[in-house]
Amino acid sequence: MHRDLLELLGTKSYHWLVTGSAGFIGSHLLETLLKCGQKVTSLDNFSTGHRCNLDDVRSNVGSNAWRQHAFVEGDITDFATCQKTCKNVDFVLHQAALGSVPRSIEDPLTSHAANITGFLNMLIAARDAKVGRFVFAGSSATYGDHPGLPKLEDEIGKPLSPYAVTKHVDELYAHVFGSCYGVPWISLRYFNVFGPRQDPNGAYAAVIPRWTHALVSGKGVVINGDGETSRDFCYVANVVQANLRAALVSNEQAIQRVYNIAVGDRTTLNDLYGVLRDLVGKTYPVARSAQASHGPFRDGDVRHSLADIGRAENLLNYKPTHRLAEGLQYTVGWFTRDLKSV
Repeated sequence: MHRDLLELLGTKSYHWLVTGSAGFIGSHLLETLLKCGQKVTSLDNFSTGHRCNLDDVRSNVGSNAWRQHAFVEGDITDFATCQKTCKNVDFVLHQAALGSVPRSIEDPLTSHAANITGFLNMLIAARDAKVGRFVFAGSSATYGDHPGLPKLEDEIGKPLSPYAVTKHVDELYAHVFGSCYGVPWISLRYFNVFGPRQDPNGAYAAVIPRWTHALVSGKGVVINGDGETSRDFCYVANVVQANLRAALVSNEQAIQRVYNIAVGDRTTLNDLYGVLRDLVGKTYPVARSAQASHGPFRDGDVRHSLADIGRAENLLNYKPTHRLAEGLQYTVGWFTRDLKSV
């Protein structure tokens, strides 16, 4: 992590709330904060998060740091739970949501409940508790069908999925709560985050953990479409940095804004597969000769995604520490160690 952030966290102990703490991104936020001596309340209902992620964090931070953590098992669709967890909190890092475009297309009601009703519950609870900053996970899906590259925060198109609608509505609510109630919020639009602890299983698993799992276990990889779809893949350490900077930034001009969080580069699915195959093949030689097949394009997917991260660089002092190649080395190393029993 950048030295200036470590110094900021080392000068004072704050009380943080991390929602979705048993999930992929939330568990990394929890681990970093505890390692930095912070007090953390965290919340998860285990709908997509896993207890093993919390166990992993506990093992990594040690018993002394873990004592600074209070875990609440609960659902953000329950307003009383949101009120309870926001009490006496300095910063909220709201990660709890139901991700996945395909999931939202198959079950829009459940995505709406978690991503809009749950979000509004958290926003009201944070307002009433007078938290110092409400930072939440936005999504590049908000750009919808806008063709422009790179993506600029103020230029969005029509949404292509119910999931994209929910993430846009969250930002609209945040704007209103900022203007009507003075809630200090920041939205971080994530671009294809990847890293250790990302779930490789299930119908809605993200591409990097799913393909890594398939290569390790000798199963075939299916690429949606022709493989020339491109994404701005962002390693989870960059996302952790962005959340902490958003919570701690003192520049008033940085508040009540939306930020792209990515690395500002794009990779096609075909190229990604080649890199993953080579990396996994270092530990599992059978993966070196694996061939991918191509399936239909996925409903609701955008064709290309590339972030302009200038606003985050200028106002949050965000600087990505890991580009795709380095992030994949850490990620594949973690997954191949974890999956050796498969």
